Amino acid sequence: MYNRYAESGRVNWVTSFASHAPPSERQQWVDIMSPRGIGLILKSIRTDYKLPVTYPDKITVMHKLAQRPTHASESIFLDAVIYSETHRRVAARCVEDIAVYDYRAGRKATLKGFMVDELQAVYDLQERNRRDVESKIAELDQGIRAVEDRRRS
Repeated sequence: MYNRYAESGRVNWVTSFASHAPPSERQQWVDIMSPRGIGLILKSIRTDYKLPVTYPDKITVMHKLAQRPTHASESIFLDAVIYSETHRRVAARCVEDIAVYDYRAGRKATLKGFMVDELQAVYDLQERNRRDVESKIAELDQGIRAVEDRRRS
């Protein structure tokens, strides 16, 4: 069941790029999740189960790029987290390898340039945010240690 949640989340994540794309690129973002031309196929998924989720729990599925794609990439690597709203914690983690496939030619392919550019921008934003958060955590940790040191003295 968790893999289906990850699949639905991935489809929503990829097609969400269409809502921010220029009109000339929108349909291509939508079509990438269908077998009409260049498309994405799940090559493999590894799921680490953390806790069971049962009805009426609500879940949130979040995806992020695990690697920065290049214009030569024939695969996209994603990390997914399935979060239980009831338990307020991670229910599962998934690692996905997504092949880029040309259905018309019947072979592996690369993404269109504008798609790679957009995914690279998303990856760069992820990394910037990760560094910012890690810096804030380090500052907070340093402040806590200073308070603890003063209490000990």
